[in-house]
Amino acid sequence: MKLNSNYWEGRYLNNEIAWNVGKITTPLKEYIDQIKNKSTKILIPGCGNGYEFEYLINNDFTNSFVLDYAKTPLENLKNRISNYSENQFITSDFFEHYGQYDLIIEQTFFCALEPKLRAEYVKKMHSLLSPKGKLIGLLFQFPLTESGPPFGGSKEEYIGLFSEYFEIQTLETAYNSIKPRQGNELFFIFTKK
Repeated sequence: MKLNSNYWEGRYLNNEIAWNVGKITTPLKEYIDQIKNKSTKILIPGCGNGYEFEYLINNDFTNSFVLDYAKTPLENLKNRISNYSENQFITSDFFEHYGQYDLIIEQTFFCALEPKLRAEYVKKMHSLLSPKGKLIGLLFQFPLTESGPPFGGSKEEYIGLFSEYFEIQTLETAYNSIKPRQGNELFFIFTKK
């Protein structure tokens, strides 16, 4: 199985998207709700159907961007909202993207990557953040499997991966996960070193 753009495009076209919640999840909604600066430059990589982006746009965070290399979920997102600019939609491989963001939101992107790419993911996130920028979101906490996606992981693994490049401000079991994910998600806030 090669987890490339064709693989993900096929999953969306065949509606094989069991991870799709159909709305923003509570931990991310509550984090966004406390952001006061609406001009914060935000990226959501591997955004899929982009419910987080939809929520941001509907709450006047107009400096938000989504990135995915599957076109179908981006088109699905465009069909749900009207108040966006075309440049806010980036069809690209995450590892080939360049830019600077104040905040990057992680939602089921990390767990969809082949585990061998995890160290590269950390370095790329670091390079995309402005000084003192934040990477926030959710990471799964169940044993790392060889089959996936999703691929699991542990708090200890994440500390080992991220601590060289980020200050770990928060990395705790999410108290407000949606019911199917309760106990299996770590909410995190990492600040760029």
